[in-house]
Amino acid sequence: MNAELAEVQTQQVASATRVLVVDDEVRMLSSLEALLKFKNYSVDTALGGQAACQLLAQNQYDLLLLDLNMGDFDGYAVMAFMADKGIDVVTVVVSGETAFDAVRKALRMGASDYVKKPYSPEELFATIDSTMHKKSLRDERDRYQSHVRESEALYRYIVDRSPDIVFLLNNEGMFSFSNSQMESLLGYDSGQLLGLPFVQLLEKPHRQVLELFDSSNVPVSAEGVHNIELCLNHHSDSGDKKYFELTLFPVQTDIMGVVSNLEFSSSASDRVTAGGGDAFAGFYGTARDITERKKSERLIRFQAYHDLLTELPNRSLFNDRLKLAIAHARRHSQMLAVMFLDLDRFKSVNDTFGHAVGDRLLKTVVNRLQKCLREGDTLSRFGGDEFVLLLPEVNGEEVVQSIAEKIIKTVKQPFELEGQDVFVGISIGVALYPEYGGNLDALIKNADIAMYQAKKRGKNGYCLFNEAMSSDISHSIKLESELHRALENDELRVFYQPQLCAKTQTIVGVEALVRWQHPERGLVPPGEFIALAEETKLIVEIGEWVLQRACQEVKSWMDQGVGPIRLAVNFSSLQVERPNLVDTVIDTLERYQFPPRYFELEITESVMMNDLEGMVSKLQKLADYGVEVAIDDFGTGYSSLSYLHRLPIHTVKVDQSFVRNIQTPDVEVSIVNAICAMAHGLKLKIIAEGVETQIQHDYLSNLGCEEMQGYLISRPLPGDEVLDFLREREA
Repeated sequence: MNAELAEVQTQQVASATRVLVVDDEVRMLSSLEALLKFKNYSVDTALGGQAACQLLAQNQYDLLLLDLNMGDFDGYAVMAFMADKGIDVVTVVVSGETAFDAVRKALRMGASDYVKKPYSPEELFATIDSTMHKKSLRDERDRYQSHVRESEALYRYIVDRSPDIVFLLNNEGMFSFSNSQMESLLGYDSGQLLGLPFVQLLEKPHRQVLELFDSSNVPVSAEGVHNIELCLNHHSDSGDKKYFELTLFPVQTDIMGVVSNLEFSSSASDRVTAGGGDAFAGFYGTARDITERKKSERLIRFQAYHDLLTELPNRSLFNDRLKLAIAHARRHSQMLAVMFLDLDRFKSVNDTFGHAVGDRLLKTVVNRLQKCLREGDTLSRFGGDEFVLLLPEVNGEEVVQSIAEKIIKTVKQPFELEGQDVFVGISIGVALYPEYGGNLDALIKNADIAMYQAKKRGKNGYCLFNEAMSSDISHSIKLESELHRALENDELRVFYQPQLCAKTQTIVGVEALVRWQHPERGLVPPGEFIALAEETKLIVEIGEWVLQRACQEVKSWMDQGVGPIRLAVNFSSLQVERPNLVDTVIDTLERYQFPPRYFELEITESVMMNDLEGMVSKLQKLADYGVEVAIDDFGTGYSSLSYLHRLPIHTVKVDQSFVRNIQTPDVEVSIVNAICAMAHGLKLKIIAEGVETQIQHDYLSNLGCEEMQGYLISRPLPGDEVLDFLREREA
């Protein structure tokens, strides 16, 4: 009941707070307005600085959310207008500008706080609450300043209601006061801390804090507001770390040693003191508990460099460690080994028991593999049932063979799945540095070749790479020759998989997929030739052919009255890395008069990690032209979140390996939930791949997944069949 009452009170406060939101981007303006109205705030909006000034002159507002970069009449101009007109509104800057001078200038011009774009709703409302709370404290101080000096009880009442730790330090950094939150959060009562140094609470020495309390550094300490993130020790030494956002305001006292001013300005020149005294006496401080935020940040960092299913290092982290190991081995003239591991009969387990059971099997396999490793070895999941193992500082082939035999023996033991024993083996390929690979790519490639040799020899064994194995690539050479002829003889085909709008249940797009109509083998799926095409760089020619054929065919459908419909085309890393990518796409769209707003360029996560700066430039030009950009198979590769803030990405495609985990209506698939929540937070559209059941469809719809594709909607179809399919859906 108390929680409900608190919620009602919060809503009442919000409804009584009139907010003006200022931005020059309509989408950002609408987003902020919707968020605030959801929390019952009374909201007005202004598109640009000049419109904001008109509303500020005509109306009274409690809170101003202000963007800085708005063309000729920016946020600084708005704050200057307010100062000139004597308009006093609490201002929170909401901007992508992060330069220290820009932030400091905004604070000096009257901004109370700063929120960096993009932000989370929790961060925004926490800042608003904090800012309005500080305003409330300042107003309260102004109204009752004379009474506060006479009544310490009133002061303690106000401070102890703060959700944050509030404390006072003298100019030597000793505690002179702390509120009740100090005991609630850290276990110290006020009496225990009086006279003790603040640094005693630090988990470890903190340079910025120590500088503030250095007696030789008093002029620096007395200027500005200091914001610091640090870890503070709990009184009980329970081992649980708590992280806080510490804010220190310089305090001025008169000759009697009584607090006469809590300085909220960003400059010593802005101080207002009472009684004529101007002595720096210490700090008024607040400490906000940000432990949960820190946990979330650690989780995001972990997800960026680890496979989400097995929690093993992903390809990106493994490559970093292998590069370091190679450098170390080169300096010390040592050997190292790379093992490529592939489970035998894993596909049969997936087909028999389903992908959820297959995922459990992978986790169990990982647990067994880790027991076979030495300290310092790195096991990584490269995808599916493939793993790569780094063995640094090996003393010869015997050590590697011993580890391989140990792995084979432990994986050979039965696994209990669904009440019965299941046997899977493992095939291992080994490449030794420096004899059979002097760099990262060569070692992994040669270990992969050796692994396939192990499979050819009967599986459930290991094989060390040697030069003789190079002769075994004759099949690949033959396939490459046939693939060249396939391009010359027009043997490639474009199939299309429809994409469904979850809300309207209409087909809104198709994904173009390449197939090979082999004259002898029939229809060859892409899994059998795409990897070879990328290795031989034929993928560039194939990709351009698919782009042209798909644009021509889908445009012909539109001309026949179907649609309009969005066309999604996959681009390989080699295509994206080519300098003429932008010209190739634009020239093709113009040649077939294909509307760019209905074209979507799909790239995988790993494509972006090689040349992020170049990728930003290319994709931004395409986005400016009107093309949309989608990230395919999101979460299966590098899973790096940093590029999402830098690239003009419109869509995230949830990989089918995650969708398969949705087995029953009441199951909660945390990975899918996390991806959807992240995409919504970044204002990205979500398309789920591999939707095969109504249960998966409903689950994803409830998460707010806008679009889906998979066998539940339709298998990939050739062009004429897709056209019939679309006409039937529109009928």
